[in-house]
Amino acid sequence: MVNKKLSLSFLFIIALTAFWSPVSAEKTKEDLTDLSLESLMELSVYGASKFEQKVVEAPSSVSIVSSEEIRKYGYRTLADVLKSVRGFYVSYDRNYHYVGIRGFSRPGDYNTRVLLLIDGHRINDNIFNQAPVGTDFPLDPDLIERIEIIRGPGSSLYGDNAFFGVINVITRNDLSGGELSGAFSSHETYDGRLSFGRKFGESIYMMVSGSIMDSRGDSRLYFQEFDNPEENDGIAENGDYDRSYSFFTKLRYHDLTLEGIYNSRTKGVPTGVFEMAFNDPRNRTLDEHASLDLRYDHAFENRVAVMARIYYDYYKFRGDYVYSAVDKEIAISDALGGELLVSKQLFERHKVLAGFEIHQNIKLYQSYNESSFGNIFTDNRNSNQWAFYIQDEVHLLDNLIINGGLRYDRYSTFGGTVNPRLALLYKPLENSNLKLLYGEAFRAPSAYESFYAVGDVGGQKANPELKPEKIRTYELIYEQYIGKQFKASVSGFMSRIDNLITQTIDPEDNLIVFLNSDTVTAKGLEFELEGKSSDGMQGILSYTLSRTKDHESGNTLSNSPEHLAKLNIIIPLINNKVFLGLEEQYTSKRKTLAGSDTKGFGVTNVTVLGRNIVKGLEISGSVYNLFDARYSDPGIEDRRPDLIPQDGRNFRVKLTYVF
Repeated sequence: MVNKKLSLSFLFIIALTAFWSPVSAEKTKEDLTDLSLESLMELSVYGASKFEQKVVEAPSSVSIVSSEEIRKYGYRTLADVLKSVRGFYVSYDRNYHYVGIRGFSRPGDYNTRVLLLIDGHRINDNIFNQAPVGTDFPLDPDLIERIEIIRGPGSSLYGDNAFFGVINVITRNDLSGGELSGAFSSHETYDGRLSFGRKFGESIYMMVSGSIMDSRGDSRLYFQEFDNPEENDGIAENGDYDRSYSFFTKLRYHDLTLEGIYNSRTKGVPTGVFEMAFNDPRNRTLDEHASLDLRYDHAFENRVAVMARIYYDYYKFRGDYVYSAVDKEIAISDALGGELLVSKQLFERHKVLAGFEIHQNIKLYQSYNESSFGNIFTDNRNSNQWAFYIQDEVHLLDNLIINGGLRYDRYSTFGGTVNPRLALLYKPLENSNLKLLYGEAFRAPSAYESFYAVGDVGGQKANPELKPEKIRTYELIYEQYIGKQFKASVSGFMSRIDNLITQTIDPEDNLIVFLNSDTVTAKGLEFELEGKSSDGMQGILSYTLSRTKDHESGNTLSNSPEHLAKLNIIIPLINNKVFLGLEEQYTSKRKTLAGSDTKGFGVTNVTVLGRNIVKGLEISGSVYNLFDARYSDPGIEDRRPDLIPQDGRNFRVKLTYVF
């Protein structure tokens, strides 16, 4: 109760500071952004329509997080970024981070209902369809130029997984020379990065970067479900470790860009989930992601633009699970694909684009090797899919735009699906925007959900008859620019999901199985106020009210908070070289799968960033969960544990040197 009162008091004080108090900060031309109304309205986004357009003309609700914000708020992972964004929340089961959007995050989801892209390249793997957003995300946050967060169904352009939204991470192109960074954090966590970039003439650019991280994790975690003498009184010791390394390279020559990514992460699993031996540090998972993407972009003189890409993706998962001995689970995928996109500007008011995609899963391999009986499950298959899409944007009047899109996807596993999108964008006044949106999207069942089958040891059975999920969403957005410093927005949304793929326990055999069992309805409201002062201060205050229910029973879904409130503030302190970043994030109570409720909680994060105090050196210090709030996230399935304890107060100190 004390923590909650302190947190709410802090929220109120900072809100007053952000929007009404003057700041004595000396302007420096090179560090302050143009904060006029015109610059706010001219911000551009690519991922909403697969071409650069003004945010106010995008047929979606869009948030953009810049590299400056990533540094000034001390974000360590993509999950940290998403926690700060309107309508998003993140759960953590001490292994993976799970993204919730507008009150929806299902146990066992593995982030399959959000599409994650890096420079337009799909990152969701081909076995679980998982979007990695924690320490398994394959790109160091320091290499991000901006993150485009596009809410709502996106299957009319992107196909599978673009269910609740699309997250497009844009990498840097400005690195010229070298960067060396290192950080020390709580739980004996160390990470480092070495990057180099250089431009050769006017047509060649090269960047290479390598990162490494090692963390002991929380050495003592308590789980009440295991509180007995045989299981160390519910205390898991030294099982929360996290180790990763990654590599990224970019080579651009004229209109050709080659990007390569590799990431490997090993994570200890301290929770005793799936009836594994509790308090045994040998429980762990390994995730490896690798991709190569060759892209061609060219704009011709006749207002025709072409984008063509070919790519290769590799993913490997290995799980070591301790029962009588160590069982091993393996998943491997290899995939090739390509995309061709052609757009044409017709006259001054009409833009048409059409695209074709093809994707071949060369290998989808899953196996389980039990220590006592050897290999008890192997599934090795391949699959393919292709798609055609078209989009038309017409400026009917100077203040009226209609945007429509349609995509057809064909899968070798279940057949075809058609998904449309329609948007009407109207400017009733000079500084106002009104968006009326309708969209449909689908999520294909993953190879894991359809074909994985281990019929013992807390196991799972296959369901090859799974059908795709389908969502229909309506949204109305009103945006108002107030003076030269503020933007306010309010939106209402309503969705219906049919054939929802749900992880359940079959009471006849006590095995996990995925079923098309539910219809879900979701509706809600969002409010946001963004301010940017001439002194360099900026802040965003947002609130989301969402109600996500099972259509048949009327019951609220598990892990579905009704209220989300967020406050983000950046304050320049000393000569625009020292900055203070403050965050307050409130999440209301959520149901667990066992029927209990988590407590609502507020978390306060503080970061101080200093740059060029010594030439080329940047240093930051962050305290996360400043008031040491004690809270838990719901477990991923209704066996032990039902509640997953989260980190208390922790810190990070980071140095970056540019040479």
